[in-house]
Amino acid sequence: MSQATSQAAPRSRRRAPPAKVLVVEGMGGTGNAVPRALFVWCLPLVTAATRAIVASYMNRILVVEDDPDIADLIRRYLSRAGHDVEVLASGSAALARVREQAPDLLILDLMLPGMAGIDVCRAIREDVAIARLPIIMVTARAQESDRVLGLDSGADDYVTKPFSTRELVARVAALLRRAAPVQETGGVLRYTTLIVDLDRHVVTDAGRAVRLTAKEFLLLEYLIRHRGRVLSRDVLLTDVWGYQYTGGTRTVDVHVRRLREKLPILASALETVKQFGYKLLDPATAESSAATER
Repeated sequence: MSQATSQAAPRSRRRAPPAKVLVVEGMGGTGNAVPRALFVWCLPLVTAATRAIVASYMNRILVVEDDPDIADLIRRYLSRAGHDVEVLASGSAALARVREQAPDLLILDLMLPGMAGIDVCRAIREDVAIARLPIIMVTARAQESDRVLGLDSGADDYVTKPFSTRELVARVAALLRRAAPVQETGGVLRYTTLIVDLDRHVVTDAGRAVRLTAKEFLLLEYLIRHRGRVLSRDVLLTDVWGYQYTGGTRTVDVHVRRLREKLPILASALETVKQFGYKLLDPATAESSAATER
């Protein structure tokens, strides 16, 4: 046997490749190795469950716009902002969808086929089950009369085309914050320097007790609960005085004037919306406005 043959290099042994595993963090904070094949098989189930959990924490927004390009633009930007967005193209379909499952916020075009946005908005405000749905009206009409008409029909905000998508996303976020239930602690509402004790019917301003009539107290409570939203005189009459009240909208102005006199913070924080009603500013904005006037 030749030397070359007798001294042939031993056959190399290939090492088996390491098992493909993924490290999954467990409840105790320790990593558990899971075979990759098993993980991949379970991935669709995990993804579906995760999506369901995440969706439960996302704000559901219904966009009603018959222009597909604008609708897609709004959907993409709102989705990027973390919202769950549904798009419809007709007013009648939107109203049916809202009654079936109300979203957290509605973006509504004024001019829609079948049923105009104004009519959809009014129908929602007349339905007790969905009347408090936050609504942003989007339209190409920029005249003051059109804005007043939109707000008078029950819209909380008004955006004219062409609009900035970033501004629309910011308006959506602001309206969702304002629409969130006011946190109460032991039957107490707080607004800047004001403390409203709902159980004892006591109001204090920076520690000073303020005497209010029963209707003034109810009006103040309603304004604080709906701070940041434009409220028409008719809405205030309906919700604070009751449907049967026939004293006219002038009584709202009188009570607002008395509240402003008794609670100085409201002189700047409670804004008058020309030819419509009133808006109680968000606390941070109200404090900034009060500081500027000092």
